[in-house]
Amino acid sequence: MQKIIGLKELRENMGTYIKHAEAGKSFTVVRRSRPIFRLVPVDEWGDEGKWETVVDFTKIRPSGVPAEEVLTALKRLNEQDRKISRASRH
Repeated sequence: MQKIIGLKELRENMGTYIKHAEAGKSFTVVRRSRPIFRLVPVDEWGDEGKWETVVDFTKIRPSGVPAEEVLTALKRLNEQDRKISRASRH
């Protein structure tokens, strides 16, 4: 049976509900008595085997890397790639 929880309850106890989801439990989250979304474990999506770690940013910096730094680095690499592509065509 799926449990129904209020949005405020979820916000105030997010860590607890994450642990429950990791243990395989699902929840319907309601706001003002109306369902707004479901919190379900990944394996219920049928995608569990499809997730792949591409980069572990905690290996670069233990606290992670801000998204702005990642985007800046990707843009810089993209520009370098374009310059190399243009140079190889001439």
